[in-house]
Amino acid sequence: MEKIKMTTPLVEMDGDEMTRILWQMIKDELLLPFVDLKTEYYDLGLVYRNETNDQVTFDAAEATKKYGVAVKCATITPNAARMPEYNLKEMWKSPNGTIRAILDGTVFRAPIIVKGVDPYVKTWKKPITIARHAYGDVYKGTEMKVPAAGKAEIVYTNEAGEETRELIHDFKGKGIVQGMHNLDDSIESFARSCFNYALDTKQDLWFATKDTISKKYDHTFKDIFAEIFENEYKEKFDAAGIEYFYTLIDDAVARVIRSEGGYIWACKNYDGDVMSDMVATAFGSLSMMTSVLVSPQGYYEYEAAHGTVQRHYYKHLKGEKTSTNPIATIFAWTGALKKRGELDNLPELSAFADKLEKACITTIENGDMTGDLALISSLEEKRTLTSEEFIAAIRKTLEGML
Repeated sequence: MEKIKMTTPLVEMDGDEMTRILWQMIKDELLLPFVDLKTEYYDLGLVYRNETNDQVTFDAAEATKKYGVAVKCATITPNAARMPEYNLKEMWKSPNGTIRAILDGTVFRAPIIVKGVDPYVKTWKKPITIARHAYGDVYKGTEMKVPAAGKAEIVYTNEAGEETRELIHDFKGKGIVQGMHNLDDSIESFARSCFNYALDTKQDLWFATKDTISKKYDHTFKDIFAEIFENEYKEKFDAAGIEYFYTLIDDAVARVIRSEGGYIWACKNYDGDVMSDMVATAFGSLSMMTSVLVSPQGYYEYEAAHGTVQRHYYKHLKGEKTSTNPIATIFAWTGALKKRGELDNLPELSAFADKLEKACITTIENGDMTGDLALISSLEEKRTLTSEEFIAAIRKTLEGML
């Protein structure tokens, strides 16, 4: 068959470790044989980020603004152990955090549902979408080790040079301190993105923070959501027959576990990071979770919600076969291709992406899967395949559909 043509490139952000290996397999076996793939490539692997002093991450984010749609592989956010392993100049910040700060918007994450992979929470019958704020908090935090006794303060200096101070702690010895920030503009964008997504998908929207403890920081989130909802969205929600409500995150967790699913759960940045992993795992697998960053300006960045699968990568380096699940990474590509097709009026490109997603699900439901799914699948007949075998099986299914 003739390859499907593209008119505008995707921004392609390569990544690290085992997901980098899968990235190339997916392109070679599932994309390049069928699509005349146009991408503007950025290597966000830790080695090249270190070489460029992380400039490549900023360049990739700016390219996303230019082209509108990006697809990103999982990347390492280095900790102390990674410093000697990669001979790093410094402990570079999360590339996801950097990109999200530049693009703003909200990350929407939802599980991929397949027959035979049953949620661990037996009441769940519908997907739960996590809406994660994509700016600030610990991801843009400033940290300091306190070497000895002394006073730590937050100091705000206005443009006239006047200072406002708040005591953090009067240290009697060594300790640590962290400063976080957020922006009203970004919180407003987050709120509107959540309300719009709820209306688009006709789902209830929940929002939760810890405002009883964080009476200024978290409470500001609560107040901004409430004001925007009352002034701009309440009538629209009533007309659509959907609900918005706020609750403490403790209560939200309890409600989520007892629910049937089928709603959007909006969370601050860190809460969304953790809770999306919890939801993904409880639905079956972290490798079965879609993730897209949607900015108020209409930029889209698709990625896998999981990490770089370090343990499998070390096995791969030893020449051992691994059974690493590529589904979330494939769906990052299909999400980006669908959006590119939609924006460029290329229905055949969007249709191909839809078929590739269906091929993935059909392959699993026919009993061919990676080890993580084989452990939890309730299908009577199932075969555990290596990563290469699984991608080959998806290709065979896809070719049958095409």
